[in-house]
Amino acid sequence: MPMTAASMFWLDALQDYKIDHLLPLPFDRYRLHDEHRTGRGISVSFDLGQKLSHACTTLASSINITVEQLTLACYFAFLFKLTNGETDLCVGVNTDGRYKEELLSVIGMFVNVIPLRCHLNPHWSFHQLVRHVAEITTQSLQYSYFPLQRILAQHPNVVKPTFLDTSFEFRTFESENTKKEVTIGDARICATPISIMIAEDEIINKFDFILTVQYDSDAKQLSCNVNASVDLFHKETVQKIAQRFHSMLEQLFNVPDVFLTKPIYHLSLVLPDEKLLMRSMNNTQTLFPPVRCIHHEFVLQAMKHSQKIAVELDDQSLTYCELLYYAQLLSLNLVKKQRVIEGDIVCQCVERSLSMVSQSQKNQLIR
Repeated sequence: MPMTAASMFWLDALQDYKIDHLLPLPFDRYRLHDEHRTGRGISVSFDLGQKLSHACTTLASSINITVEQLTLACYFAFLFKLTNGETDLCVGVNTDGRYKEELLSVIGMFVNVIPLRCHLNPHWSFHQLVRHVAEITTQSLQYSYFPLQRILAQHPNVVKPTFLDTSFEFRTFESENTKKEVTIGDARICATPISIMIAEDEIINKFDFILTVQYDSDAKQLSCNVNASVDLFHKETVQKIAQRFHSMLEQLFNVPDVFLTKPIYHLSLVLPDEKLLMRSMNNTQTLFPPVRCIHHEFVLQAMKHSQKIAVELDDQSLTYCELLYYAQLLSLNLVKKQRVIEGDIVCQCVERSLSMVSQSQKNQLIR
C-alpha cells in the first residue's frame, strides 16, 4: 500500500521535537546510556470507584469523545504537572493496527507502536486539552499502519527514542464475558495478566514509566495500573505517583469548575496529608499573655521590693524605691523642658505668621 502520506504525516508530527529528550520525571536514580537494564519493575494499581468512573464516562459521552481519549488527556495533564511544567510531551501508544473495518475479524498480530505528541498550553482549560488530544489521536490513528521502524528511520541521528520508555495503554474488556481460559480443540489458551510477577513486589517491565488504564465496559468501571522500572524508581516513589494521579482525577471529575474554566496549571499534585502538613507548618500564630511595657514592670518590681538594691556603682547604690523616685523627677523635668521648647516653637510660628500677614498687607497698600 502507498506510504507517502503516512511518511509525510509522521515527519511533520515530530518536526522540531527532540526524540532523544528524556522527560524529567521524579527519578530516584538516573541510568547511564551504557548501563544494563534488569527488566524488573514495580506495579501499583487502584480502582477509580463507581462515583469517579461514572463521572469520567458520563463526561466522555457528553462531549462526544471516547473514554480512551479522555484518560489519555488526563495522562498528558499529569505528565505536565509531574515534570514541573514540561509542555512538549510525547509518549508511546500501542495500536491494534486494525485501522480498516475489514481487518477487525482477521486473526493475527497487527500491533504497532506510534509516538503520540501533545504540545499543550498551560493556560488551556482541561476541556481544551481534551479536544486537542482527541484531534491528534484521531489523526494519528489514520496513519497508525506506518511501521515504527520507518518512523524512527526518519531521524537517523537519534540513538535512543525516549518516547518508547514512557508509554500509555488502554484496555477494554467485558467482565461478564471474560474467561480466564479458552479451549480450542486440544489446546488451552489462558489470558495473560497485565503485570507478570517475577518476585515479591516485582514484575517484568521493559519501560521506564507506563500507565495502563482498564475499562470494564459492562460495569462501566475504570482502574489504573502504574508500572515503573526498579532501575529508576523506589517503590515508595511509585506509590506516591499513583496517589497523585488518583488525586488529580478527583480534582478533574469531582469539581466541574476545574474542567470548564480553570487552566490546567491550576491542577495540584499535592496530597491531602501533605496539605495538612503545610498548613500546620505555616500556622505560626501563637497566643501569648498580655504584654506590659518595661516601665510598668519596673513599677511593679519597685512596689514589691522597694528596699532592695536596684542599682549599684562603686560605693553608691539606689534601692528600687529611690530609683523610681529619681526616675519620676527626671521625667517631670523632661516634660517641662519639652513644654518650654514646644511653647518657644509655637511663639516663633505665631510671630512668623504675623510678620507674613503684615508683609502681605504692606504689599497690598503699595499696589
